[in-house]
Amino acid sequence: MPNIRHDPVAPTRAQLLPPGGGIDAHRHDDHQIAYAARGVLAITTDAGSWVAPGNRAIWIPAGTVHAHQAHGALELHLVGLPATENPLALDRPTVLAVGPLLRELIVAYTRTPDDRGPERARLRAVLLDQLRASPQQPLHLPAATAPVLRAACTLLTADPADRRTLAELGRAVGASDRTLSRLFRADLGMTFPQWRTQLRLHHALVLLAEGLPVTAVAHRCGWASASAFIDVFRRTFGHTPGGQAPP
Repeated sequence: MPNIRHDPVAPTRAQLLPPGGGIDAHRHDDHQIAYAARGVLAITTDAGSWVAPGNRAIWIPAGTVHAHQAHGALELHLVGLPATENPLALDRPTVLAVGPLLRELIVAYTRTPDDRGPERARLRAVLLDQLRASPQQPLHLPAATAPVLRAACTLLTADPADRRTLAELGRAVGASDRTLSRLFRADLGMTFPQWRTQLRLHHALVLLAEGLPVTAVAHRCGWASASAFIDVFRRTFGHTPGGQAPP
């Protein structure tokens, strides 16, 4: 990521980003929680991307070079925490489930970032308690480093509906399906079907945030039917793509 900005203190604030807007690559000396109360937020690092709809937040450890990307009109809430305070003991970006109470705590805490009163201190303590109890979500799309695997992943990223088999992708990039299968596990920590499903879900969230109908999203992301897409989406996110995230 070129032109990396260093902001020593991670801000605590709420801000609006237009569809397609973003915050360029930067890093903080503090930890940060990024939550989208509206729209879909994507965080990108050299290690890949993490995407979060309205019932998820992204934990960004201190020192992580990252960029924010808005999909749909984004209502972004950022909570900064000192590097000495890591309630989750996480050293890499992670998507976390956000229940109703944690959602309201984040929104309330970021509304008054300059408040230093005792009520805000108590609010912060409850927020951290809720954060510790937040389940982690496997919504990371890792980035390939091996050149031949990166070439295969680039083909699929350009068209998530591409239904080529691993052998067919291998022929396109000059590698055997066995080699690619081994690289997916060794380089990305998941199988080829797992990675492709993650890619399609990430792409689906973006298209849904842009207002596309569920059937069109299913088709563009490579599912055989809308019902198959809805089933995978519900199992991953806890609600249907046509509905709202749990309040």
